[in-house]
Amino acid sequence: MADDAPRPIIVKRIKKTAGGHHGGAWKIAYADFVTAMMAFFLLMWLLGSTAQGTLQGIAEYFQTPLKVAMAGGSGSGDSSSIIKGGGKDLTRQDGQVKLHDGPAQKKGYDLKEAEKALERLEASRLKGLKNLIEAHIAAHPMLKQFKNQLLLDITSEGLRIQIVDEQNRPMFSSAKADLQPYTKVILHEIGAVLNQVPNKISLSGHTDAAPYSSGEKAYSNWELSADRANASRRELIAGGMGESKIVRIVGLSSAVLFDKKEPLNPVNRRISIIVMNKKTEETAARDGGVIEVPNEPLNQQGLTQTIKN
Repeated sequence: MADDAPRPIIVKRIKKTAGGHHGGAWKIAYADFVTAMMAFFLLMWLLGSTAQGTLQGIAEYFQTPLKVAMAGGSGSGDSSSIIKGGGKDLTRQDGQVKLHDGPAQKKGYDLKEAEKALERLEASRLKGLKNLIEAHIAAHPMLKQFKNQLLLDITSEGLRIQIVDEQNRPMFSSAKADLQPYTKVILHEIGAVLNQVPNKISLSGHTDAAPYSSGEKAYSNWELSADRANASRRELIAGGMGESKIVRIVGLSSAVLFDKKEPLNPVNRRISIIVMNKKTEETAARDGGVIEVPNEPLNQQGLTQTIKN
């Protein structure tokens, strides 16, 4: 009876695929290859037709991306169009050169605007230094006593710090270059603060119009003013200021009076310290350390005695 039982019927169907192993997969691979080649040739075309200024701008952006963010600008060079003759101006070549009657002039960086921005930044830094010194004077018990004799202002050369005499409180011994003890303290404190900035320093010594008995033939106010400026230099360095910061020491005698109406006024006896800005530093380096004093004419002989460190 077991042999007469119905047996299950098994049907095998074989599914045939057209194309076999070389079906539609190659089309996807080929499409990816064509897309990659199109992108590659597009990149080559862009690099070949982009102006040099744009390429430099792109390279600079990827090297220092924060520079563009802080300094401003697009960071993609100077070109406004990469297509020759493109844009509103059909005479433009390489996207950035306009043809004139004269020679072609390329659009470049605005150097004047960059210089002005640098000057504004430097002026702000010098103003901050001025505020720092004024705060230091107000907080220091001894310096506070000489507040009226410490004059600070911003000039075309930089930050000017003047230490002037008073009637009963001179900075130096009479007719000598010997500093009073409190003058040394003042210069030590100022020297320590000035060492916090990278700016170069110039010193000038001034006297009143009282002449020596021997006149100009022997030791005179010219030598005295130069010696006092050099003595101040030594005390600034003793206070911690770097020796290399001094680039100019000048003795001006009574040629540049603080009080022109009263040539014998003690305030004319002073030491002037200039924290030089970049422009003044460059002028000093070019002219060997001698710079004209702006808006302060010398005497008829126009003489100054310069001592180089």
